[in-house]
Amino acid sequence: MWGIDGIVLRPSLFTLPVPLVVFIESALVTLLLTPLIFFRKSELKQLKTKDWLSFAGVALFGGAMGTMAITKALFYVHFVNLSIVVLIQKLQPAFALLFAALFLREKLPPRFFLWSGIAMFGAYLMTFGFIPAAIETGEASLYSVLFALLAAVSFALSTVLSKRALRNTGYETGTYLRFLFAAFILLVLNLYTGDFSSIDSVTSHQVIIFVIIAFSTGGLAIILYYYGLKKITASVASICELAFPLTAVALEYFLRGNILKPDQWLGVILLIIGMLKVTGFRKPPEIKV
Repeated sequence: MWGIDGIVLRPSLFTLPVPLVVFIESALVTLLLTPLIFFRKSELKQLKTKDWLSFAGVALFGGAMGTMAITKALFYVHFVNLSIVVLIQKLQPAFALLFAALFLREKLPPRFFLWSGIAMFGAYLMTFGFIPAAIETGEASLYSVLFALLAAVSFALSTVLSKRALRNTGYETGTYLRFLFAAFILLVLNLYTGDFSSIDSVTSHQVIIFVIIAFSTGGLAIILYYYGLKKITASVASICELAFPLTAVALEYFLRGNILKPDQWLGVILLIIGMLKVTGFRKPPEIKV
């Protein structure tokens, strides 16, 4: 769903400021989920200070910084040369593994790193092949790389914090709090930058796109993500997120007729095998010291 968002939906919002785009998206999802939270009041009362801080961190890194960074990176390459952004995103699992070890103390068997490495190598092959094309130089390309790298780090940290935040609450409440905190952070940011002045330039077509995102690749995608994250480790979740380039490959074929080369298909096979192997690992028992 996130792959569809980046290739099919979000390009239509290119004319708007990035902070405003992410704020409208977060605010719409928050409004849609507000009626649901009345049935979850008991969960909110049970949350502790660390839980609230975790959700604030998820909103900051995932809902605000990560989403704005990846949107800005795509805007810089005008949604044409996605290869740089996609490549940098492959670093996200490496950052997530590091953060999961540091903050969640997730102990993983050696074969986890073997198959996750194979999955990431497959993602690289699928994006570039054995002989990658030369990356265009220039200020826009440099900024797109930096923003994509920031997005990879932010989303990786958000994955780990989401796992911590969901310990004492359901995925529905977790989704609501994630967008609520993000909307507040982005409200302050837009007031500071003055981007609200551009809201008059939102077209009727863009309003429809925002509504579609809120009901699908925005709100619904996060609900599904948190539902799954309740049942697996943050490390496994980070590898599963490599499904984004698979979606991009399918859309490139059906929408633009672009067909992968043989070495890129090898990358697809390695990525799928690596993801299946990683998701088959069970979480090791916790050891109290």
